[in-house]
Amino acid sequence: MRDDSAQHHGPGQNGPGQNRPGRGRRGKRRFDDDAPYFAKRSRHRVAMPSVETFDITDGLPEGDRWSTWDQPAAGERGPQPYPPWLVTELAAVDTELGILKTGKEADVFLLRRGVPQTGPSCLLAAKRYREAGHRMFHRDSGYLEGRRVRESRASRAMAGRTAFGREAIAGQWAIAEFAALVRLHESGIPVPYPVQVTGTELLLEFIGDPDGTAAPRLAETRPPGAQLRALWEQLVDTVVTLAREGLAHGDLSAYNLLLHGDRLVMIDLPQVVDVVANPQGAMYLDRDAANVAAWFTARGLVDANPAPADLPTLLRYEARLD
Repeated sequence: MRDDSAQHHGPGQNGPGQNRPGRGRRGKRRFDDDAPYFAKRSRHRVAMPSVETFDITDGLPEGDRWSTWDQPAAGERGPQPYPPWLVTELAAVDTELGILKTGKEADVFLLRRGVPQTGPSCLLAAKRYREAGHRMFHRDSGYLEGRRVRESRASRAMAGRTAFGREAIAGQWAIAEFAALVRLHESGIPVPYPVQVTGTELLLEFIGDPDGTAAPRLAETRPPGAQLRALWEQLVDTVVTLAREGLAHGDLSAYNLLLHGDRLVMIDLPQVVDVVANPQGAMYLDRDAANVAAWFTARGLVDANPAPADLPTLLRYEARLD
């Protein structure tokens, strides 16, 4: 027998068979009325917290964190094949061992990444760029000329140096250095292997000894005559290859070249310059060449080929700027 009593109630009134839990509009049970997902229809439901709210140090001693290897997006890990020394297990822990270097725009820390007790480990250098208010990129406008920024809003803000623009610039440095290191590593230029970039933290191959002793900067060394000549030849090969790629370091000196054994390794590349796209590209090539040439000349380099004074001309030629 049909029940028409529900028809005598206006909107918002609860009549028999209407708006009862577990009932449809005509009093029939819905197939999913008892499912726990029924609550999702509420406009006032509490959203699940984002993954960023979970503590990545949960259960670890102070100063440690779980490996961040799984956090970078596609394209934010180093080139494959991954080197055999790199620990990629997600059960690994990052332990901070101390600070390696302080700078105007970033600080570099020493990390050990390893699986506790049973697994392998490796040493990494964690370069952490400072927030916009604590950085000193006083010449960044020149370095940024010719760089492409996909988002037009970010490009305009960077040009105007608004608060958002300064934050956009901060993010650009870590990404730019990571991209440059990937490109140079794949070109055979001696740079630290770029492990990953996450936000403003760049993880790199540690250049030094297994006990955590960092390789000295070239400026801190006094190589004898034969080694000085060999190092000059290495450096010329490096900067010539860089120029052929259409790039300049942008701030090259004996302070951002590491001497690991008999091998020179180039570091600090956030300001790498595209010498073709940047209107001042030739100037950056000349300045890089002049800085390193002056250091080698002051240390007594003689009868070298090319001579230190000829390096700027050579780099312009290799970059096809002359």
